[in-house]
Amino acid sequence: MRNLTLRQVRTFISVAEHLHFHRAAQALNLTAAAVSLQIKQLEDDIGMPLFERKGKHISLTTAGEYMLVYSQRMMSVLREAQDVFSRINRIEGGRLTIGLVGTAKYFVPHILSTFRAEHPKIDISLFLSNREGLLKALQEHKVDLAIMGCPPRELTARAEPFALHPLVLVASPSHPLAQQGRLPVSALEGEDFIIREIGSGCRRAVEQFLSTHPVNPHITMEIPNNETIKQAVIAGMGMSIMSLHTIGLELQNNLLTIVDMEHLPIMRTWHVVHLQSKVLSLAAEALRYYLLEQGEAYFANDAVFSQYKFAEHSAQLIETAKAELHPQ
Repeated sequence: MRNLTLRQVRTFISVAEHLHFHRAAQALNLTAAAVSLQIKQLEDDIGMPLFERKGKHISLTTAGEYMLVYSQRMMSVLREAQDVFSRINRIEGGRLTIGLVGTAKYFVPHILSTFRAEHPKIDISLFLSNREGLLKALQEHKVDLAIMGCPPRELTARAEPFALHPLVLVASPSHPLAQQGRLPVSALEGEDFIIREIGSGCRRAVEQFLSTHPVNPHITMEIPNNETIKQAVIAGMGMSIMSLHTIGLELQNNLLTIVDMEHLPIMRTWHVVHLQSKVLSLAAEALRYYLLEQGEAYFANDAVFSQYKFAEHSAQLIETAKAELHPQ
């Protein structure tokens, strides 16, 4: 039944209810020939007849009776889904607490601004922490939804990717490696390097990257926030791997530059996360749905993403992330 369509299901239900092809066609505003074709395609797909034909009279076969039960269930579920989406679209108010890792604060307020333009009566509170703090907040039900890079396999949670998250190597424009074209990873050997604190999602990603390649930069500083790391890099105290979201203004003002290096950027995805045991409010469902529908489009229009053409790969990377989270 891989080729089953909703149109075939609706047509089948109508014929089963009327037990007459012509009357079913009139009810569906179709021709009798179109109805007959839909039923034939459905029967071919299932591999057995759904109707027993005796002259001008038809009746359901045993397979047809089972098909009617399941078809009515399918349409009932579809109506439930339509009702939920309709309620979400009409939602008038509510309160939400959104958990963010530090890097997400650079773009989430912009998305929330457009979201609240559609749902002005939803009040939103933001809870900022690193990845470990956010996992604890989820466990303690302090946040309704969390936005993070690395999905939390430590929890029984639903994580859904909604946007691209590149991590790039940055340096001061005056750094010796800044203007040398594409470099091998070995160029990092012995270079002064600044890294996020333990518990940060960015720290985990950088450690995974460094463990994959035989290179040992000189870790000179461990800093728990992006703003201080940027100032340290601008001051020439070392290089760092940072989220592209955090450096837009510095790139535009030529305070930082992206160093072109093989195997970089590290391509990750942003996820919207909630505990599977938590029943989401309509306000939370509305925001979750908005992020999944609009998140990718938001970054497609981002000037920095457009300049470095990261958005071109967004859809493919998000689909890959979904497949890894939910293997078939």
